[in-house]
Amino acid sequence: MSLYSDSPAGSSGRDWLFPSPSFPRSSQTPQYRRRFQSKLHTQPQPFPHRRRVVQFSRAPTSIPTVSVSDVEKKEKSFSKKYYNFIWFSQFRYHFALVIVTITFLVLLIFRNIYLQSQLNKLQGEIVSLNLRLYAYHKLDPLNITSATIQDPNTFVSGNFKRNLALFSSFTLLFIPLTIFKYIDYVSKSRLSDNISEQISLKKQIAYWVDVFLSVHPYAKPLVLLVATLLLIFLGGLALFGVTPEDLAHCLWLSWTYVADSGNHASSEGIGPRLVAVSISFGGMLIFAMMLGLVSDAISEKFDSLRKGKSEVVEQNHTLILGWSDKLGSLLNQLAIANENLCGGTVVVMAERDKEEMELDIAKMEFDFKGTSVICRSGSPVILADLKKVSVSKARAIIVLAEDGNADQSDARALRTVLSLTGVKDGLRGHIVVELSDLDNEVLVKLVGGDLVETVVAHDVIGRLMIQCARQPGLAQIWEDILGFENCEFYIKRWPQLDGMQFEDVLISFPDAIPCGVKVAAHGGKIILNPDDTYVLQAGDEVLVIAEDDDTYAPVSLPKVWRGSLPKDFVCPKSPERILFCGWRRDMEDMIMVLDASLAEDSELWMFNDVPEKEREKKLTDGGLDINRLENISLVNREGNAVIRRHLESLPLESFDSILILADESVEDSAIQADSRSLATLLLIRDIQAKRLPYSQADGGSFSKGSWMGEMKQASDKTVIISEILDPRTKNLLSMSKISDYVLSNELVSMALAMVAEDRQINDVLEELFAEEGNEMHIRQADLYLFEGEELSFYEIMLRARQRRDIVIGYRVANAERAVINPPAKTDRRKWSLKDVFVVIAEKE
Repeated sequence: MSLYSDSPAGSSGRDWLFPSPSFPRSSQTPQYRRRFQSKLHTQPQPFPHRRRVVQFSRAPTSIPTVSVSDVEKKEKSFSKKYYNFIWFSQFRYHFALVIVTITFLVLLIFRNIYLQSQLNKLQGEIVSLNLRLYAYHKLDPLNITSATIQDPNTFVSGNFKRNLALFSSFTLLFIPLTIFKYIDYVSKSRLSDNISEQISLKKQIAYWVDVFLSVHPYAKPLVLLVATLLLIFLGGLALFGVTPEDLAHCLWLSWTYVADSGNHASSEGIGPRLVAVSISFGGMLIFAMMLGLVSDAISEKFDSLRKGKSEVVEQNHTLILGWSDKLGSLLNQLAIANENLCGGTVVVMAERDKEEMELDIAKMEFDFKGTSVICRSGSPVILADLKKVSVSKARAIIVLAEDGNADQSDARALRTVLSLTGVKDGLRGHIVVELSDLDNEVLVKLVGGDLVETVVAHDVIGRLMIQCARQPGLAQIWEDILGFENCEFYIKRWPQLDGMQFEDVLISFPDAIPCGVKVAAHGGKIILNPDDTYVLQAGDEVLVIAEDDDTYAPVSLPKVWRGSLPKDFVCPKSPERILFCGWRRDMEDMIMVLDASLAEDSELWMFNDVPEKEREKKLTDGGLDINRLENISLVNREGNAVIRRHLESLPLESFDSILILADESVEDSAIQADSRSLATLLLIRDIQAKRLPYSQADGGSFSKGSWMGEMKQASDKTVIISEILDPRTKNLLSMSKISDYVLSNELVSMALAMVAEDRQINDVLEELFAEEGNEMHIRQADLYLFEGEELSFYEIMLRARQRRDIVIGYRVANAERAVINPPAKTDRRKWSLKDVFVVIAEKE
């Protein structure tokens, strides 16, 4: 838009002319000044077509210097005036309210004075009327005057007291409001005086109130009580000022108005009604806050109970710290162990919600047999949470390994043991720690000392799988011995056996089988399978396998015929070919165990999806020197165990035994790991069945062409051991009968429960699973008897002692399960050479 109304059409309305750099400069520097027209609509200039020239001065214009202190003073002065103005504009309504209230109070007082004067006037008229009545009815003038005339001094004094009470009640009511407004004004004034950040007085007071209400548990009810008493007192004073009642009655009326807002309905007069309504409003507010506090307290208590924050008041209970897939089996075993005691108490504390834990436990399909399971939420590394579950009064503490990384799980177990050893009141029971890596066992025992018993689950299962692969049926025997459902290990002292040789002790228990001795002279060391000539000393205890700790006792020695062995014990070793499907963290330990137990020129094939170079690195990092293996040679094959074409590249029909391991990549999920193992098992059996010729004799009762019959035939040729994590999966394998299995999670849970019940059993289990010492074996019957020979179980036990074996059970031909600790050990029966015996013997 042009500044001039008559600008030419081709020119811009805002033209700026600057000196061209090509012009010669004069000696005097011209000054160009910019001229703006003050009004847009003005008269045209004499030269309408002349462009507007704007001149700028080249010389620098002098700038007045202003000190920083002056600027700060002006800013402070301006900010102070600004905040004063804001404060006045913000609180002018409050001032108006105060003025209106004071005016109302003054008018109310004057109205009371006016009403009292009217009352005196009416009383005077009543006196005159009574005197006139006396003239007609001859009444006593003394009684009339005494009954109707009041003392003026008393009236003035009472009127003054009521006005003073009314004024005092309103004054006390407005004093806190005035103080709060003054504090706010002071805070804003200080803020305007000091530009730098500073905590205002209002914020400080709010912080002090917040701290008082937060720190002191009974602060809120106390404040509410004080507010209630103050309302009753102020309301009573106000009622005393507007009603003719005495002060005590007014205080009582004030309480009734506070307690029940409907009690003010009977009030008469404007003043009493206004005061009564005000008190009722205050009472409703106070009771609303009281209901809120009560409701919050009740909700907080229920939330505390629901979330498991309350303290457990128990003694001699079993405490489980952590949550894993093994918890269900562990609770089942503890419930069976406590059945003879009419139940017990098990407390579970984990970093999970209490309701979720109780819901998961309720879904477990087993009977607790009177055992109570109490869940609490908390961290096992916090002493306050440990105290909440009465850790110092527990008879046993079980620390479960977490699912996931082995090193992280063992590190958390180590921190938990550190927290347990730091309990102020000390521990009554022992600590059972489940570890995932054998290398971390030394550190945990170093921290826990004599209080700690460790169960290295992963390594134990690996060694057990090797034993079961070389001796089919051993997994079921371990399942029977470790669990509390059948027979298990017990240690007890029997003074009547002192001075007796161990050979005689063997046949002294009709309902138990002695396996070892706890020697008191060697600091309570347990010796498995001692010499027959060992004589029990005072203080020695006997280790037995029995159904329960109260079901066996020694009796007088029976007469048993020993006899002689049918042949010498010769166990020739031949080379074997074994296949590992999958990868475990303890693979190097399993390889070393196999190298020590197999014959020369044996082969171990490893089939998994781990690259070969990475395998060698993992084995080397685990401490295995492949070049120092003496009896086995490693054959690496890379592939996926659930893909058929990968499995078909292997000579599956030529292996003596196949171990299907729970792969390290899926071991965190039990269902996924079991699904993978089942798929691998079915594929291997199907490939074997297609490559082996079908035999009706081998197929048994299954028809030709049925997949079950073909796989059963394949299972007779090759032993397959599957590692199962979920107990529900074992039903599929037990019905199909095409593979043996090791229920790893359940076996570990059984071992944890057994060590929790008696920590001495851990020494027995460690020796049975160690590389040296004694272990469980399955022996052929021809090592101890002849075909069709009639012998009692005691006689077989004494014959086995000639080979330094302890027979603990047997399995007859074509039987599915072995019998451990058989009854009627003195009864004779005929035996077959196809029978097998379960023994505890030294490692070969």
